[in-house]
Amino acid sequence: MTYYANGNRTSDLSKADLENALRTALDAIGQRDRVLAVPPDFTRVHSQAGPLTEAVYRYYGNRLRGVLPAIGTHTPMPPGQLDAMFPSIPRSLFLEHNWRSGIATLGRIESETIHSLSEGKLNYDWPAQVNEVIADGSHDLVLSIGQVVPHEVIGMANYTKNILVGTGGSEGIGKSHYLGAVYGLERIVGRADSPVRAVLDEAADRFCKDLPIVYVLTVVEAVPQPDGAGARMVVRGLFIGDDSDCYYQAAKLAREVNVNLMDMAPQKIIAYMDPAEYHSTWIANKAIYRSRMAIADGGELVVIAPGVREYGEDAELDRLIGRHGYCGTQAVLDAVEADPELAGSLGAAAHLIHGSTDGRFAITYAAGGLAADQISAVGFDPMSVDDAMARYRMDELEDGWNTLPGGESVYFISNPGLGLWAHRDRFVD
Repeated sequence: MTYYANGNRTSDLSKADLENALRTALDAIGQRDRVLAVPPDFTRVHSQAGPLTEAVYRYYGNRLRGVLPAIGTHTPMPPGQLDAMFPSIPRSLFLEHNWRSGIATLGRIESETIHSLSEGKLNYDWPAQVNEVIADGSHDLVLSIGQVVPHEVIGMANYTKNILVGTGGSEGIGKSHYLGAVYGLERIVGRADSPVRAVLDEAADRFCKDLPIVYVLTVVEAVPQPDGAGARMVVRGLFIGDDSDCYYQAAKLAREVNVNLMDMAPQKIIAYMDPAEYHSTWIANKAIYRSRMAIADGGELVVIAPGVREYGEDAELDRLIGRHGYCGTQAVLDAVEADPELAGSLGAAAHLIHGSTDGRFAITYAAGGLAADQISAVGFDPMSVDDAMARYRMDELEDGWNTLPGGESVYFISNPGLGLWAHRDRFVD
């Protein structure tokens, strides 16, 4: 059921509004004594999951037994990020998810389902995996907190993804991402329903029905500000419930405020990746995923990522990305057949497909912590951050169309992780 639902494209919910609404929903849920909160990590800092998790702590006090950031394949949050995102919550409450260990498999979706959803391309089954802390029955409420926003793997982030991917295991994450990649990112991103969504939701219905999960879902719009001031984060909606109804309400609103359809395809897009959020191409490639449907054929995406210092989020992913590079969809599919290590890390294979342009446009990558030869080795054109910042002045660019001093027309996105940009001809509902 849906415990709380409020929001539209003109709403502007304050932190007080969010906390009052959350308290209304928690009152309706009733007494709970062993609560686990599952917010996202710092790559979703704008989701308002930080203030909402703090509100959960204020509501339950010592009945909040743990906070498990749903980091998926990301690096665990360092102390500075925990302090910045959850300043009032004792560090002792935080648990660390490891997608390679401490995982429980609740059941498996049959290979026939995956074969059908992949249009005959895949023949494996899929494991519904979660962190053992969620599966062990020690909590009487699991609050899954996060933002519904366009996502390259599943269409719209959150809902069952936060649990089954955010706290999932290597096999489940890899296979779900590969399903999305072979089906096609551009057929998925920004849609409420997708093959990956169908798999995760069926798994939740079949294998998670006895887990006391309630979803707390926000919809946030980045509203451009003038004179290079970036964007203001406006909370357009909050939806709380234990079934798909609250998700579909949130996804409908996210479609309205986070999907930016364009009448003209830019020849050049400039995407800035905040160094506080993005330290690897594994996560900074959101610049590619969220803008690729907007770029004109033969155009260029310039990714300015001062904080990027590595490819993958761990040594294995880093090695596989460095070995194969963003070499194109067919080349990655062939590599999966030829390289047993890549075949055993399908999440890495999916990432390489998602980050490839297949020759349609060029990518110039200014990464603060990677040398030029490291950038060119994985298929991108290198540029130094200093040169990029001198040519494209962040303090002068506004989100959207800009004309540079030399007369060049560019489109600027100050945080690609907050939406989807697409030419109308490339986005079909």
